[in-house]
Amino acid sequence: MTMISREFQVFAKPVGSTCNLNCLYCYYLGKKSLYPDTDHFLMTDDILEKYLMQHIQASTEDIISFSWHGGEPLLAGIDFYRKALRLQSAHKPSGKTILNGIQTNGTLINEEWCRFIGKEGFIIGISIDGPAEFHNTFRRTKDGDKTWQQVYMGYQLLKQHGVIPEILCVVNSENVKYPLVIYDFFKQMGAKYITFLPLVEPDGGSQTGASSNSVPSEEFGFFLSEVFDRWVENDIGEIKIQIFEEAARTAFNQEHTLCIFKVNCGGVPVIEHNGDFYSCDHYVNKDYMIGNIIDDSLTGFLESQRQVEFGKAKSLTLPKYCVECEVRSMCNGECPKNRFILTPDGEAGLNYLCKGYKYFFNHCRPFVEAIADAWENQRMG
Repeated sequence: MTMISREFQVFAKPVGSTCNLNCLYCYYLGKKSLYPDTDHFLMTDDILEKYLMQHIQASTEDIISFSWHGGEPLLAGIDFYRKALRLQSAHKPSGKTILNGIQTNGTLINEEWCRFIGKEGFIIGISIDGPAEFHNTFRRTKDGDKTWQQVYMGYQLLKQHGVIPEILCVVNSENVKYPLVIYDFFKQMGAKYITFLPLVEPDGGSQTGASSNSVPSEEFGFFLSEVFDRWVENDIGEIKIQIFEEAARTAFNQEHTLCIFKVNCGGVPVIEHNGDFYSCDHYVNKDYMIGNIIDDSLTGFLESQRQVEFGKAKSLTLPKYCVECEVRSMCNGECPKNRFILTPDGEAGLNYLCKGYKYFFNHCRPFVEAIADAWENQRMG
């Protein structure tokens, strides 16, 4: 068996793009059109077992992590995940540990789900965009109804069962204006893990190249900086914020763990409900469908020439403006999906979020450099 040469994280889609909501900024709902010949989007037992076996075989780490995404992965039902746990246990090599994570919109969480998640030690992330007035702007049901109350109740129910969910906050054109309102609200909820995900929707007809719902680039930088200052002052060691941890990794010359900031990508592919392998969650289309796990192995796809070239293209297409940037090591051009504007010199391929990231990473650099100096002094004794 070919051993993979890098870590990977698969976004497994047990119900494909099926969801009980119709969030206005969702980029995945439309993926159902890739499968016009079916209305059954639940991963079959055969595909599930084949995927789990291949994932375990491809893993070279002591901890084997599974990430269940959607659509809305809770629509697969608790019995689906009970089955997955039994199969994982049956195929788990001696000495290895298996972890499972689910990213959910939070509206389907009830007592039964909480008992299951708590008992089985699932890591759970919930999408929350802030207080109700911000969350309900984009996160709606198929009938256009608000979702905040259901999500909040689900979050609190998990906490009652001893589960502290990770919060995934999509920063958009509205909530970006209120960084401390958003952050303080999450603190009041008892949040311990927060990820801020910038909303970027390309729109070639607009002045900025992005939709009106997208977060303005510089405002995103201001948002992160204000939250960072509040976090440094009060919450270091108490709350983990993903982008702050990624920035701090450069102080120790550590490789980024988040794919968007890695030098190259390609380690976070998608397995769809039917076993199709796509290069990335943001590139689920026919051009980036590498194959199906029925016909080849997960290891084979991860190490395929097409997937390797997909990952290396991130650094190979980096504009000169980025190559020479003082905060390149913190950003590395971010996600290729957002590289659709021109550099000041007119070169194509600059990230839409460049101004925002440049502002924020320069803002936090003194802190990161102080960490690096302290670590070096301690290391030298």
